[in-house]
Amino acid sequence: MYVRIKQILKHHWFDESATRRALPPDAVKRLGQRVAASEQRHSGQIRIYVEAGLPLNYLLRKLPTRQITRQRALAVFSKLRAWDTERNNGVLIYLLLAERSIEIVADRGLNDKVTPPAWQALMSGMRTALLARNYEAGLAEALDQVSTLLVQHFPLQSGQVNLNELPDTPVLR
Repeated sequence: MYVRIKQILKHHWFDESATRRALPPDAVKRLGQRVAASEQRHSGQIRIYVEAGLPLNYLLRKLPTRQITRQRALAVFSKLRAWDTERNNGVLIYLLLAERSIEIVADRGLNDKVTPPAWQALMSGMRTALLARNYEAGLAEALDQVSTLLVQHFPLQSGQVNLNELPDTPVLR
């Protein structure tokens, strides 16, 4: 019980100002530009979502924090309509500041081509930057690795243009 109360307090201690400190406007702009540049190389769509803490209804679930974070990332993926792309290759990079945890959710077009161990390896590679609170570097690394997968599996053909189906600017909550 004590652990759950401590977790609830930690998540409510973090608010939108924490996301703005973690990613100031110039960092958000650079990440948005990286997303736009990435999408010129493949047909995928990438969204970045940074959340300070989980909503209370998630914290009250009797599940391990890792599972709750994954559930939240899936809900955000749906909310941002990253699943609603022409080629089913939208990707969400989700960062939860309170836990310094990252989740990557990919639509079936890309997820069917990448094994779960490959996703885990991708996420574990950026944990060092997150633990050091270098959030921009961690997100940029995640973006670069996701871009590499999208270029590998969904490259643009000569003369083909990626229609920008989703906004490139990261969402901070």
